[in-house]
Amino acid sequence: MTFMDYLRERLPLVEGALARAAARPMTDGTVSVDLERYLYAPLARFTSGGGKRVRPVLALLGAEAVGGRPEDALSAGIAIELFQSAALAHDDIADESELRRGEPCLYKTEGVGLATNMGDLALTQVFEVVLADEGLDPARRLAVLAELVRMERHTLEGQALDLGWARDGRWDVTCDDYVYMVTSKTAWYSAALPLYIGAIAGGADKDDAEGLVDLGLHAGVAFQIQDDLLNLVGNAAAQGKDFRSDVAEGKRTLAVVWALEHLGEAERGELVALLESGTTDEGRLARAVELIEAGGGIAHCREVASREAIAAKERAAGLERQGLVSPEAHELLDSMADFFVQRDH
Repeated sequence: MTFMDYLRERLPLVEGALARAAARPMTDGTVSVDLERYLYAPLARFTSGGGKRVRPVLALLGAEAVGGRPEDALSAGIAIELFQSAALAHDDIADESELRRGEPCLYKTEGVGLATNMGDLALTQVFEVVLADEGLDPARRLAVLAELVRMERHTLEGQALDLGWARDGRWDVTCDDYVYMVTSKTAWYSAALPLYIGAIAGGADKDDAEGLVDLGLHAGVAFQIQDDLLNLVGNAAAQGKDFRSDVAEGKRTLAVVWALEHLGEAERGELVALLESGTTDEGRLARAVELIEAGGGIAHCREVASREAIAAKERAAGLERQGLVSPEAHELLDSMADFFVQRDH
């Protein structure tokens, strides 16, 4: 079975749980109609409206990898997906983005104040959904909650670096700086913690499951670098107005950082000017990508993404050799790493 097969097979389980987890007003009084309009309904639409559900499915895979049932990790997986909703709602405000999943961002349709509040609600649901899971014994529930806190802290650190570098006009960011930032901002909550939390919920000893964190961090970095590449040189039709938005927003991606380190002074200055301009002109965006490619940024990203995926697969093989994951899980983890670097959207 490939990871995509597994994703399709487990998707109904996740979607059903996500629908059941949708929050409702704490009153049935007359203001409940307004609460639905200003808080609950828009957040539910936003959460249900997109994404492949990779993160919650990885939590299910983590549980099954150590001999548990997928249902054991369902609340943990839904918690991570709700955190994703909160992060995206808040990120779009911070980045002043226009589109999310091809639609106007939540703050564009609901206003900054209400969208911020909706993201805050999603953050409270992260913990509510786990606390309500009576299928998890109290000790495992507490362990899952502790790991969710660790995941959130890592993500916030990565976001602080990403936003701070942009605010201060920093173009002295190194490739190592970028990898640390993206490991914190993306890899922890996109792969490492879903697998690890799923394994804990599925009954694994925390020390035995720790190898899934290392595997997931490598896979998560590969995932983000591939995401950066697709934004620059992927399928423009599939991405619509999101295509090359990283250039328009002046993102310090690995491709940009590498190119700035390897371009000549004149070309480096031109690329920085384009990145700082906020341009959405297709010709100028294309010129920025030309410069990134001339500086070796595209090729370097492909090399690093491939290397990180290979490292993840090596960790999966090691976990099977130690008897910590099943052969079937090893196969799925390998396929997951390949999927992360071979996807085209």
